[in-house]
Amino acid sequence: MLKTAILAAATTMITLTAPASTEQSSWRGSGSNEWVMELPLEKGLTQRILYLAPPRPRATLIMLPGGSGKVGVQRDGDLRHDDNFVVRTREDWVARGYAVLIPDTIAKANLRGARSSPAYGKLVENLVAYAHSHIQAPVFLISTSQGTIAAMNGAARARPDSISGIVLTESVSIPGRLSAETVFYADPSAVRVPALVVANSDDACDVAPPEMAPRIVAAMTRSPDARVIKVEGGVKRSAKACGSLSPHGYYGIENEVIGAIASWLREHGG
Repeated sequence: MLKTAILAAATTMITLTAPASTEQSSWRGSGSNEWVMELPLEKGLTQRILYLAPPRPRATLIMLPGGSGKVGVQRDGDLRHDDNFVVRTREDWVARGYAVLIPDTIAKANLRGARSSPAYGKLVENLVAYAHSHIQAPVFLISTSQGTIAAMNGAARARPDSISGIVLTESVSIPGRLSAETVFYADPSAVRVPALVVANSDDACDVAPPEMAPRIVAAMTRSPDARVIKVEGGVKRSAKACGSLSPHGYYGIENEVIGAIASWLREHGG
């Protein structure tokens, strides 16, 4: 299976420095703190990321989107698929003083069913290491929908003091038709960092029921501070209840949700 081979190959990352090498940096924006990078992996594979930052970031947010995980980061910094909550709000986070790192999939692989694997946990660990190599600031994993599985996995396998916390928004907690994988597959009891679970009472997505939020928090038994923040509202523009432009993706209530998350980040050093 393609994604299995890709994830198995991506177990280590070549040591990276600032994006001065033209072989690694495929695009730079007009500012010095915006670029597209090709992060080298084993067996000739690469992972493309988009990096945005204000002049002096207060923290780095690694954004882990839902769905298949395909963002479509182009060499010129454009994104083909940017409806996802953690992707479409990237400029809002930069305006609030945060650096944002958005990873794309590897070789356009579909990440459904693969995010709780040890290999994908290693990929998240590599992204965290990359973030630390550029900015001496806290690193948080921010995720939504299927991406919450990746964040839970990354936090469960994180090295001590490498991440300052995780944010899980509209977490996938019920097996679905396209993937049986949920956040409970990603070893929540191994998470040892603060965790925020955001749940929208108006989310009608069948694999992310808001009433499961307390159970997700309860599963993170070793987290020093795991809590739920409840929100409500949103507009349904997507055809499906689990679509990005819906209450599931906080469409129409982005500022409220970002504000609540930012307040929690500040409380935990971000």
